[in-house]
Amino acid sequence: MIKPTYLHAVEILDSRGRPTVSAIMGTSDGSVATVSIPSGASTGKAEAKELRDNLQPYRGLGCRKAVENIRGPIAQAVVGREFSSQAELDSNLNELDGTADKSRLGANAILAASLVFARASAAHQGIPLYQYFARLVPNGAPALPRLSINLFSGGKHAFGQVAVQDVLVVPSSGWSVAASLAMIYEIYQTAAEMTGKRYRTRALTADEGGLAPPFRASIEMLEQAAESIEAAGFKLGHDVSLAMDVAASHFVREDGRYWIDGEQLSPEEMIDLLALWQERFPLVSIEDGLSEDDWDHWPILRARLGDGTLTLADDLTCTNPDRISRAIRVEAANALLLKVNQIGTLTEAKNALALARQAGWKVSVSARSGETEDHWLADLAIGWSGDFIKVGSITQSERLAKYNRLLMVEDTGDLRVCL
Repeated sequence: MIKPTYLHAVEILDSRGRPTVSAIMGTSDGSVATVSIPSGASTGKAEAKELRDNLQPYRGLGCRKAVENIRGPIAQAVVGREFSSQAELDSNLNELDGTADKSRLGANAILAASLVFARASAAHQGIPLYQYFARLVPNGAPALPRLSINLFSGGKHAFGQVAVQDVLVVPSSGWSVAASLAMIYEIYQTAAEMTGKRYRTRALTADEGGLAPPFRASIEMLEQAAESIEAAGFKLGHDVSLAMDVAASHFVREDGRYWIDGEQLSPEEMIDLLALWQERFPLVSIEDGLSEDDWDHWPILRARLGDGTLTLADDLTCTNPDRISRAIRVEAANALLLKVNQIGTLTEAKNALALARQAGWKVSVSARSGETEDHWLADLAIGWSGDFIKVGSITQSERLAKYNRLLMVEDTGDLRVCL
């Protein structure tokens, strides 16, 4: 049993300089825990709703209302009460909010309370946070995930110089975390040098640390990534592969056509383009290749890509059990991008994870574009045995905090990279 004795919150700033929420909880055994939560820029319509102030300062993006909800109604419902489990705490939070999308108290307030309780519970039990997360799922067995690391960015992460949002580098499964990061460092530096000369620009970076030179078309991102890998001395398709976050919801029009790099494509033509890229490059996964509401064509894309490339759902599913169930039923995808703040509590995210696993899907545990230096996401990816972790690039401290946590666990624990 865990009995919170106080719950407090503070408005802090995320990696983009925008407000987010940090929560602090004390428990009756003297444990104290803090947590900071992220916020996304490329968000799906079905995500749980953050509560923002819509007033100055911060151009309406302030989180003071969410902070006051933690200090006020949430603290009143939680402090002084004993909880037997994470599920009981999360159920209490959802009942208190009373909305389907967490719009009354705010998903940012609710998630902060859910996560700080998890960290306080781990401290109470005297176990690492990843072990606490593992105990939340049936037969939980912690394992280190494969890394998927941003190399180049466009879309909403980089002011839209090209339509596609990210091209990522994914080390082969035999590489350790330490060796993977060393390899990606060499590839990243090589890419920065090559694009600097080619485009005559400094190594400017996007929200998640990916390089963002002035590409003329999305295909250049893939071509430059392949060239950079070879120039760095590694073999594409052997040492490392590529992945894409297309984020197609952000360039689909009302008529259902996709406006990509100056061309208008029908859904069928968009699928043809993705299949062409799949054939040309060894793509481990294609994320959000179609828009979040294009349910008719996702199953066609999934069938076209086959089993060699993961059809990875983010905006389509939004870590929402109802949408995941529909995607499973119509065979729209075979992999889930799991973002806890899309649904709002750990228990609901766990339910989403269970659905994906039961369907035989792969799972990538993902950070957001607006992150903090809290590393709880790395523990979640380990505890829930994520097949992949998607944190961003290997620059910027809010990204490196997660990679450094993986390095610490790899070095001091008895875990091995999940093969």
